[in-house]
Amino acid sequence: MKTATVKELKEELKFRSDEDLMKIILRLSRFKKENKELLSYLLFESTDEDEYVANVKTLLDNMFLALNTANNYRLQKGLRKVLREAKKYIRYSGSKETEVAVLIHFCRLMRETHPQVLRSKTMRDLMSRQIVLIKTRISTLHEDLQYDFEQELNMIEI
Repeated sequence: MKTATVKELKEELKFRSDEDLMKIILRLSRFKKENKELLSYLLFESTDEDEYVANVKTLLDNMFLALNTANNYRLQKGLRKVLREAKKYIRYSGSKETEVAVLIHFCRLMRETHPQVLRSKTMRDLMSRQIVLIKTRISTLHEDLQYDFEQELNMIEI
């Protein structure tokens, strides 16, 4: 079965009624958890981006507290899982400001909550890649936001 392109899907959706579109969306939401999460974001949380970022930060805080620190391997694996979750929520938003805020929060949590993990080269590299990504995203933002985010980033890098 050939998958349709985005353009083909867009053209086909133009001809569907509102009722048909609702049925399609509800059916789509049954198949994958990520589809439901994205639909929930679009319907309920996209209107207040600041609250969404605060909710994501709280979720990250809870995930960091629940990490298994018994051995370094489990801790590193847990940190990568937390980063995957953070990236998923960033993808739902699609906003560069949200991406920068969430990634800065992740790096701050990583440095403050589990500083022993930064002794590992792989975790230092993971953190440095995130910092490079943050710097790249900051450069695309408005000057006022750039200054604010750079101040936060400098607190992490020290």
